[in-house]
Amino acid sequence: MRFERSLSISNLRRKPVRTAALVLLTAFLSFAVFGGSLLVCGLRNGLSSYRSRLGADIVVIPNSARSKGTLDSILLQGIPGYFYMDSSVLDKVREIEGVEAAAPQFYLASASAGCCSVAVQIIGFDPDSDFSIQPWIRENYSGDISDGDIIVGSNITVPANRILSFYNTDCHIAAQLASTGSGLDNAVYANMNTIRQMMSNAKELGFDYFDSVPENKAISSVMIKVMDGYDIDSVTNDINIHIRRVEATRSQNMISGIANGLSKVSSVIGVLIAFIWILAVGILMIAANMIFNERVKEFAILRVVGISQKKLCSLVSQESLIISLAGAAAGIGAAALAVFPFGTAIRHSLDLPYLMPDAVTVTVIMCAAVLLAVVSGQMTSRISISKITSQETGILLRDGA
Repeated sequence: MRFERSLSISNLRRKPVRTAALVLLTAFLSFAVFGGSLLVCGLRNGLSSYRSRLGADIVVIPNSARSKGTLDSILLQGIPGYFYMDSSVLDKVREIEGVEAAAPQFYLASASAGCCSVAVQIIGFDPDSDFSIQPWIRENYSGDISDGDIIVGSNITVPANRILSFYNTDCHIAAQLASTGSGLDNAVYANMNTIRQMMSNAKELGFDYFDSVPENKAISSVMIKVMDGYDIDSVTNDINIHIRRVEATRSQNMISGIANGLSKVSSVIGVLIAFIWILAVGILMIAANMIFNERVKEFAILRVVGISQKKLCSLVSQESLIISLAGAAAGIGAAALAVFPFGTAIRHSLDLPYLMPDAVTVTVIMCAAVLLAVVSGQMTSRISISKITSQETGILLRDGA
C-alpha cells in the first residue's frame, strides 16, 4: 500500500500541468457545493430566526406607514424609519374579540448628527405588555431594563464606557443581543420611558417627527397575539373594518414574501450546483478518457514488470483520491474565504435575512462536499480502470506504441 501511494504521488508530480488541471476542476466543484450549500442554509436560518423574533400573529401599523417605510424594511433590512399613530389605537385593538394580548412598539430613527452617537433604528417597547422582544432579550440578559438602559443588536459596536447617546439622551448599554441575520441586528431597544425622553429631546432639537401626533401619545405599531380557537385572518379583518386609518397585517404574510424570495434564491443556487456538478463530472470523464489514452503504454509497462491488475487499479484509484482530496480542500477553503467574512454583505445584496450556520452544520456540509468530490473522482477513474481490466497487456502495449 505504501509503494502504491508513493508511486501515485510520483505519477502526479511527473505531470504537474495535468494534475493541476484536475485539482482545479475538482476545486471548482467543491467550491460550488460547499459555498452554495452555506448560502442556502444561511438564508433558511435567517428566515427561521426572523420568524421567531417577530413573535406576533398580527401587526397593526398606520396607513401612512406605506409612504414612510414599511415595518418589514425597518426590521428586515435595518433601514431606519419612523411612522406614528395615536396611542388610542392600542385600546381599540384590545377591545377586538379574539385579541389575547396587544403590545405597542415605537420606532425612532436616530440622526446622523452630534446629538446621536450612531445612526440606527431605535425600537421602544412596553415591558409590562411586551411579548415579542423581551423573550429574545431574556436569552442574553435576565436583568431589568430600567429607564436609561438600552439593549443593542449584534451589529452595534459597544464602546468601552457602554454609553450611547441619542438626541442628547445618554443611555447605558445593559446587554447585546444574539445575531438574527436581519435588520434587527442593527437596532437599539429601550423601554417606554427612555424612548419617550428621546422623543421629547428630538422635538426640542427641531426634529419634526411628531407633527401629526404628540410624542407623549405616539405609538408606531401594535403587536397582537390571538387567542386560541380564533382565526387569525378573521381577527385581522375585524381590526381593519372597525379601526380607521390603520392597516392590520398577519405577520405570516410579511414573512411569506421573504419566504418566496428565499425559495427562488435557493432554487437558483440548487440548479447551479446541480449544473456545475454534472458539468464537472462530464469534463472529468472526458479528461479521464484522454489521460488513459496518454498512459496506455505506462500501464502496459507496469503490468509487464509485475504489477498485478488489482494493484494497477488501486494505483489509479489512489491517484484519483489524492486529486479529489486536494481539490476539495482548495475549493472548500476558497468558498470559506468568500462566504464567512461577508455574511452582512450577502444579506444586503440578497435583501433577505442571513444567519451563518453553526459549526456542526458547517462540518456536515464540508464532509458532504468532500464526499461528493471523492465520489465524482472515483466515478471518472472507473473509466481508466475498466479499460485496464478489459484489455490484455499485449493489446495495451500495441495501443500505446
